[in-house]
Amino acid sequence: MQPYEERPYRPCVGICLVNQDGLIFAGKRIDNKAEAWQMPQGGIDEGEDTKQACFREMAEEIGTNKAEWLDEYSEWLNYDIPEPLANRLWHGKYKGQAQKWVVLRYTGSDEDINIATDEPEFEKWQWMSAEELIELAVPFKKDVYTTIMAAFATHLTPQS
Repeated sequence: MQPYEERPYRPCVGICLVNQDGLIFAGKRIDNKAEAWQMPQGGIDEGEDTKQACFREMAEEIGTNKAEWLDEYSEWLNYDIPEPLANRLWHGKYKGQAQKWVVLRYTGSDEDINIATDEPEFEKWQWMSAEELIELAVPFKKDVYTTIMAAFATHLTPQS
C-alpha cells in the first residue's frame, strides 16, 4: 500500500440536491454510528463527464434522478479522509476525494426517493437547511460543505 501522504485524490462528483422549499437532500450514512449526514456523492467513472456521473450517482444512491441541472462549481474541492478510514476504503488507493460539485433542483416527489438501493449508502434521509447540514457533516467535510453552500446560496431559496 502506498504511503498515505503520497496517495492521489479520487475524482468524484458531489450533488447538492435542492427541493422547492430551498432545502437540501441529506442522507445519514449507513456505515457510521455517529450522526454522519452528507449529500450524495460518488466516483466519476472512466469516460464520464460530471453531468453523467451526477445523474448516475443520484440514481444509484437515492433511487431517482428526477432533477434539473442548475450550476456547477468551477473548481475541484479536495478533502482528506482520516488515514485509518482511507486505509479501509478503495483498498487504500486514495487519501481523500477531489470533488466537482453541482447543484440540482429536485423535480420529483418525496415518494420517488428510495434509499433502499442495490448497494445502500444511507439508513435514512431528510431535507435540511444548509446550516443543519454543515453542522451534522463529518468534520473532514465541513470546509467543503461551507464553501459549496456559499457558492450555491442563490439556489438555496424557496421557489414560488
